[in-house]
Parts: sequence; C-alpha cells; structure tokens
Amino acid sequence: MHSIQNYNTHITKFLFVFLFLILGNVSLCAQEQISNYKVYFAAGIFNNKNILVIRTFEQSGQQFYLGVTPENLETQIIPSNQISVKVLSFEQIRLKYYNSAYVKAIEAARNQSFSLENSGIIHGFPKEMGITLTIDLCPSHKPLDRIIFTSLITEFKKTETPVPLALSITGKFMLTHSEDLLWLKNLIDAHEISVTWINHTYNHHFNPKLPLNNNFLLEPKTDINFEILETEKMLLQYGFQPSVFFRFPGLVSDTKVVDKVIEFGLIPIGSDAWLAKGQSAHNGSIVLIHGNGNEPIGIKDFIKLLQTEKSSIMKKEWLLYDLRESVEKEFQK
Repeated sequence: MHSIQNYNTHITKFLFVFLFLILGNVSLCAQEQISNYKVYFAAGIFNNKNILVIRTFEQSGQQFYLGVTPENLETQIIPSNQISVKVLSFEQIRLKYYNSAYVKAIEAARNQSFSLENSGIIHGFPKEMGITLTIDLCPSHKPLDRIIFTSLITEFKKTETPVPLALSITGKFMLTHSEDLLWLKNLIDAHEISVTWINHTYNHHFNPKLPLNNNFLLEPKTDINFEILETEKMLLQYGFQPSVFFRFPGLVSDTKVVDKVIEFGLIPIGSDAWLAKGQSAHNGSIVLIHGNGNEPIGIKDFIKLLQTEKSSIMKKEWLLYDLRESVEKEFQK
C-alpha cells in the first residue's frame, strides 16, 4: 500500500514539474512570431528624445523599430506608427551624431581592432570603486550557473537593487535553456537583477583544431548576418530587449570582421579581466566570467572576489556598474 502511495506521490510531483516547465516555456515564448527582421538605419524624435533606428521587424501584423538613444545608449522597441523617421545610411549617422556617446564608443571600438584578440571596449568608467560584470552564455549542455546570480543578489541586496549585469548570450544557449531563461526573467521581473543583453552570435562556432585566425567568427563561410540578427530576433521572441553591444566569441576577431559588426550599428565589448585566465579585476574593469557551466575556475575566482570585497560592498565603496552607463560615461567625459 505504501509503495502505491509513494508511486502516486512521485507521479503527482512529476506532473507538477512537467506542467510548470511547459507553462513556463509557453509564457516565456507566448508572443506572435517576429518576421522581416532586418537592419534599418533612420533617425527621429520619440518622447522628446533623439532616436536612432537600427532595426525594423513585424509582429502581430504591426511594424516595429529597435531604436537607440545616442546620448545614453538605451534601446527600446517603438511601434512605427508612433514615430516619424528619416532614413539615413550608417555613415550619415556616424557623421551627424559624431559627438554622441554612441558614435564615440563605436569609433573607440574600431580603433581597438588591430589585435587578433580582445578588440573593442575593454574598460569602463567608474564613479567610485567597482567593476562592470559581463557573464558569457556560450552554447552548453550544462545548466546555468545560478550560484553567480544568487551570490550577487545576497551580497548586494542592501546596496544595489536591482543588481546590474550584462549577459553575453548565444542563440544556441537560448535553444536549450528555456528553463534557465524563465528563471532569469523571474529575477528581472522581481527587480532583483537588471540585464543588458549582449549579442554573442547564434552558433559561437569553435574548432579546437583550427588556428585562431581561421576560428570562431573568422571561420570561412560564416554567415555573420545570420549570427547577429537571428540572436537578436530570438531575444525579442523571448521578451528580452537587445542592446547595442556585441562580444566576439572567444574574444577573437580581426579588423575586417570588427568593421562588419560595427556596420550593424553594434559596439564590440572585450574585457580587461577574464578571471579564468588569471587576469585581475581593477576599478573600472569589464570583468568576464562564463555562466554556462563550463568555467568553474572563473566562477570560483568571482565568488572569492565577492568575499574579498564584502566589507566594501556593505559600505557602498565597491559597486557593480551597468555596462551601458559605464560605456556612456567613459565617452561623455
């Protein structure tokens, strides 16, 4: 009799978990499909602010724009019938808005593109002591390292709420981690974390047998249009808002591919503190760790860093910075 009751209990629990996952995933993706997603450059005024349009797409029979405010790098989704825009080329945007933080950051990233590794913006601008944390979510069969997020919330709950983070996400991670995305969305909705979503390509191709100059995005026949736009499209489909930031897989690039990424209106972001490689974090560092279960050393080092700075965190002397604000202030100095 007890065995039958235990069996029924297990079946009930299984059904509950199953329904939770199914309903959770439905709620996460319960939006009309996005179509005609493409690069589109234009400028207009929305809510009394300059807006640069960088994408257009259709959803539920309506056209939308993905726009960025050039002064503070904020992105937003705007119905096309709520804004009048003038179509511009990307070169015209660069010339007309040359003094904005957005264009200055793009030009700085281009100037930092002559090395095979770590092109783009690698350092932020701190008001006080602290870092900008970026967490890479490359393709992985392992679950999200949730301890990163729970540790951050625990340490910063009395000083910074929500905790500002930047997540570099791939399309393939989204394909296989819908439960983790739902968990992150719940943290965002509860105002425990705020997330800047960095485009980290769709496939994140890597071949350990190839040299770096033919690897990652530099692999021949890579469709960069698909790698960038499909990732943004998936983010929108999940209800997340793409930013204007991009991170090269493996931090590997060359001048040619940097120029290609910039032509999508994106700002490449590197790092001066990849913890798993033994690089130390300093004030203003853009710290890189992996949260996809494949970098336990980096996670261990970051938890250790949090513990080391515990007293400074409590005194608000050591802070986490929003990537967007950090880059904005760096180029509005």
